[in-house]
Amino acid sequence: MLPEKIQLDVLTQSATGGYMPDEYFDLKSRIHDRLIDLMDLSMLDKLDLQSVSAQIRKAIEKILREESYNLPMNMSEREKIFSEIIYEVLGYGPLEPLLKDPTISDILVNTYKNIYVERRGKIEPTDARFKDDAHLMRIIDKIVSTVGRRIDESSPMVDARLPDGSRVNAIIPPLAIDGPCVSIRRFAVNPLELTDLIEYKTLTTEIAEMLKGIVKSRLNVIISGGTGSGKTTLLNVLSRFIPPDERVVTIEDAAELQLKQEHVVRLETRPPSIEGKGEVIQRDLVRNSLRMRPDRIIVGEVRGKEAFDMLQAMNTGHDGSLTTIHANSARDSLMRLETMVAMASMDIPSEFLRRFIASAIHVVIQVSRMIDGTRRLVSLQEITGMEGNVITMQEIFSYQQTKIEASGKVKGYFKFNGIRPKFMERFRMAGIDFPQNLLDPNVIYEA
Repeated sequence: MLPEKIQLDVLTQSATGGYMPDEYFDLKSRIHDRLIDLMDLSMLDKLDLQSVSAQIRKAIEKILREESYNLPMNMSEREKIFSEIIYEVLGYGPLEPLLKDPTISDILVNTYKNIYVERRGKIEPTDARFKDDAHLMRIIDKIVSTVGRRIDESSPMVDARLPDGSRVNAIIPPLAIDGPCVSIRRFAVNPLELTDLIEYKTLTTEIAEMLKGIVKSRLNVIISGGTGSGKTTLLNVLSRFIPPDERVVTIEDAAELQLKQEHVVRLETRPPSIEGKGEVIQRDLVRNSLRMRPDRIIVGEVRGKEAFDMLQAMNTGHDGSLTTIHANSARDSLMRLETMVAMASMDIPSEFLRRFIASAIHVVIQVSRMIDGTRRLVSLQEITGMEGNVITMQEIFSYQQTKIEASGKVKGYFKFNGIRPKFMERFRMAGIDFPQNLLDPNVIYEA
């Protein structure tokens, strides 16, 4: 039994940076358990959200009138209790307010006590927390069960997604030593468009015109970059330039692409069952996609053996394919591709393998997250062929950082390098008019 004089102004403290005591979590947990006893939660599926919220609110008011819960509360404190209990029943508990905040791009749960978020490229702590490990595990189970995944000691890692497309990764003991951990990569309800990237100075209007031509002329593109550098965002933007009459097949580990074309087939991998059977990996889906009459294949991210099948597809009539890869530079991305193909147990000489890559990939786009959290398209390189045993590349444009201001803001400029790309011939054949004066190396675009 809680002391009668517990003051629920701790709710207000939690919103302004104060510490939220364990007694408050005990109170909320008791109300939640009592609510489950009072209500037939199976009936909630048959009601609309507004009616469900009203029913829950009515039940909570009844609980709070009971003697053991009859604590002094003002109106704002009661409203906070109502909203947090509703989040527990209908949503994802303490994560729900963070998921509703459009300024948050990542939510990082480091055990039940510590929750961090990323805003505008910077990570910061929050005052939100779970009651205990069991509370956090209940929310994790709710997330993964909605997409047919599972997480337990025999399968302690899982990738899942939320209804809005946000990507979720969870890992629990015994692999996570201190307790369950969750990482959520948010995706906007209205994803960023090309105009947004230009406004944020991720790229320039001139670069955007070249990217449009690259996609429309069906060049094979790899987007390379580190974690959180904006690879998937750029891939989404590039997909907007695919003509609506083309059939697109997307292949992902956890579906996160947000294509707007009508003629899209979305494929997603499947983990093994509890018996260890039925696993479907990206390589299986890439192979299957070739039988689905695709005009273009988009692989969310190449990580392993599927790289070989993707390169084969690019070399056998599926021009205009797009994918992303984790790498620190355009050259490193080609080295990673070579390593991934070797993982496929293909006994292919390295020289032949590099020629295979050079003939499949036309353009490598490098994106990066600057120290101030901004994203930049830092390089676009064209693969021009082979010289001896080395894949040759030429950099069409680049971003040069010049300084960091006192405020921490990164300053620099975009610049074309004065090289006429070989793919300009593809532009001409596709009827794409790209003004040659945009390639002037004497013009810089500050950002």
